[in-house]
Amino acid sequence: MSAALYLKKGRDKSVKQHHPWIFSGAVERVQGSPGLGETVEIFSTDGEWLARAAYSQNSQIIARIWSWDKSESIGREFFKNRLYRAVEQRAALIPQGETDDVRLVHGESDGLPGLVVDRYADVLVIQCLSAGIELWLKEVVEVLVELTGCEQVYERSDVEVRHLEGLPERVGALHGAAPTEPLIISENGLLFKVDLLHGQKTGFYIDQRHNRQRVGALAQGRRVLNCFCYSGGFSVYALAGGASQVVSIDSSHEALVLARENYGMNHLSNEQVDWIEGDVFHELRLLRDRAQSFDAIILDPPKFAPTAAQAESAARGYKDINLLAFKLLRPGGLLFTFSCSGGISADLFQKIVAGAALDAGVDARIVEHLAQGPDHPVALNFPEGTYLKGLICVVN
Repeated sequence: MSAALYLKKGRDKSVKQHHPWIFSGAVERVQGSPGLGETVEIFSTDGEWLARAAYSQNSQIIARIWSWDKSESIGREFFKNRLYRAVEQRAALIPQGETDDVRLVHGESDGLPGLVVDRYADVLVIQCLSAGIELWLKEVVEVLVELTGCEQVYERSDVEVRHLEGLPERVGALHGAAPTEPLIISENGLLFKVDLLHGQKTGFYIDQRHNRQRVGALAQGRRVLNCFCYSGGFSVYALAGGASQVVSIDSSHEALVLARENYGMNHLSNEQVDWIEGDVFHELRLLRDRAQSFDAIILDPPKFAPTAAQAESAARGYKDINLLAFKLLRPGGLLFTFSCSGGISADLFQKIVAGAALDAGVDARIVEHLAQGPDHPVALNFPEGTYLKGLICVVN
């Protein structure tokens, strides 16, 4: 008989509502001896069949659901169907020729818990974040090559979350040769070098593509400050959009080198650009003390709170940078402020920004809400898929 998990009385509600995670505290007993990532049947305490899932005995999320359809078996054909659907949906959502960078698979929201697949031109970059995907990775790669025609598939599973699944961090070629140098991609007519081997996330912040466009559309004639600039995505869009000056700050020397190269490839004037290598919190205070002011400020910090447990300390960090930004904005200035922390809800983030404006002594209004792009969909049964929160605020 197949391995199975029987849930405690009253703990099957979320499964019936098609939430894809089952936490260890909801499990009454395990039948059989399933291995890491193996498929298990999910039953209610009364023996009602509920779902089919991947088992992960090392994680608090003990099972990640593949399917609620009893007739659907988990195998190569299952992954082929799910991957085909995900790839086809991106083709329908992202106009051909608009961009070389697109997220093809967004984990649970595409019915493939723990799998992230980003496409950069003709190279696929995979993050394998769950034991279930780990078990089926060979089949997943084969299907992706078949569906996309990409002959290079590179793994960037160098993320701490794998440790929670009892898996080691790992990088390397999964199909074809590993990239040997940064890849040049085109996004909305602009060129960017992407470091697939060592860059943040899978090399680039694909989820900000639409938000970069908004910055470019609103940058005309403005003096812009881009904080946590990384490889200069927002900076390039701002200057291409007609900004009078762009000041970019990042603590990483390597990121700033890449950002400068991105400016050069797009033939943008270095006379309108200033680079600051340093801690953003420290540099913002220096700019305040020097009575500097800007017409637009972008705050796109790293993940301060991966989980709700870190929300309190993260809230202080978000408030500090937003407070300093409000102090540096001229009347009529725009603040583009973001949080990619899963532990910070949209409501909490708005409250943090509101508190920062109050403490800064400015009157500000939200004129637009921003989020991750359409190739990072959020399944209605998985609100946790909403991780990127953004606001455009105008200072009166």
